[in-house]
Amino acid sequence: MNFVTHLESTADGSALSADSIQTVHGGRPLLVRYDLEALGRAVSKEALRDRAPDLWRYAEFLPLRDAAHRVSLGEGMSPLLHCPRLGAELGLDRLYIKDESQLPTGSFKARGMCLAVSMAQELGIRSVATPTAGNAGGALAAYAARAGMDCYVFMPADTPIVNQLEAHWYGARAYLVPGLITDCGAIVREGIERKGWFDMSTLREPYRIEGKKTMGLELAEQLGWELPDHIFYPTGGGTGLIGMWKAFDELATIGWIPRSPLPRMFSCQSDGCAPIAEAWAQGLDHGTTITDPHTQASGLRVPKALGDFLILDAVRASRGQALATPESSLTHWMSLATRLEGIALCPEAAACLGCLSQALASGTVRPSDRTVVFNTGALQKYVEVLEAPLRTLDPATLDWSAL
Repeated sequence: MNFVTHLESTADGSALSADSIQTVHGGRPLLVRYDLEALGRAVSKEALRDRAPDLWRYAEFLPLRDAAHRVSLGEGMSPLLHCPRLGAELGLDRLYIKDESQLPTGSFKARGMCLAVSMAQELGIRSVATPTAGNAGGALAAYAARAGMDCYVFMPADTPIVNQLEAHWYGARAYLVPGLITDCGAIVREGIERKGWFDMSTLREPYRIEGKKTMGLELAEQLGWELPDHIFYPTGGGTGLIGMWKAFDELATIGWIPRSPLPRMFSCQSDGCAPIAEAWAQGLDHGTTITDPHTQASGLRVPKALGDFLILDAVRASRGQALATPESSLTHWMSLATRLEGIALCPEAAACLGCLSQALASGTVRPSDRTVVFNTGALQKYVEVLEAPLRTLDPATLDWSAL
């Protein structure tokens, strides 16, 4: 059953058809809207219990009309892990990490690209393209390969090597571009006219956000439909934070969760590229533009997000904050989480721990509050930041007392 009614422009609220190919309207993103009253009558929380533990268990909340068009790589529910040792180090009693690194291609980008490519399949699109500075390119390449689509990926030349290689090995035509992700995006948009690609850039099509929305649906279900007090989320393009806030609104509308209180949403960045944190601190409605972004958290290296106003709206509506942690602290937080909990925390999630530390110090987060941090990717994909001063042992002269 499908409950999509239309696509809504965030520029002026106008309704557009959901049955044809759409991108942005008035230069701003589109959001998928549903007949939530009918959806609420058609499915119950109890009905989910017998379904497979994957993204598609929430089919009624998703835009795909025909299940035959699903493009799947087995994207299961990511674990929600209690982290008592890391929590104790921070001074927090109830800390959880939702580990998205266990999804296909090793990051949360699988959720968005799964839906975007499935919808592209349903709408008859056969050639897709995206700019990327991190995990999105590999995820698109993988799902495009699964669907038999042509795929073009454009990356800044300093994109992590694993992201470069995986896009190539999944069969995409992958290119390195001198400059920033915005320069890559300009190539993609010109290629729409010249080459006939469909633009899969963040929020330039309406369906990646619906895939990311499942993080919020999943989190609510895993916590017995009682949401946490705080969610700390690493923010580059922002689809995950926007998507979760949309999920909570839809769940509240159909009565599965209370309308209030909803979690306080914390947008987390590195001070090497913090357009959302700067805008929040200055009381702006749109993110600032960063002219010299630099951070090892490649997914946060977005100097100007198309949906910046939606991110800030969600942060403010939830009574949350947009924060930035020192770039120099990321290695510390990655190492701490990995050693204490065995979770290979990516640099983007490390920014969340730095911001959480700030929120605890200011009293914004209390030690007893239930807090969820999203680990959006696997540390192993960032080999450039991994250093290990390993010692070499010679079995012939091994000194066991030194071990």
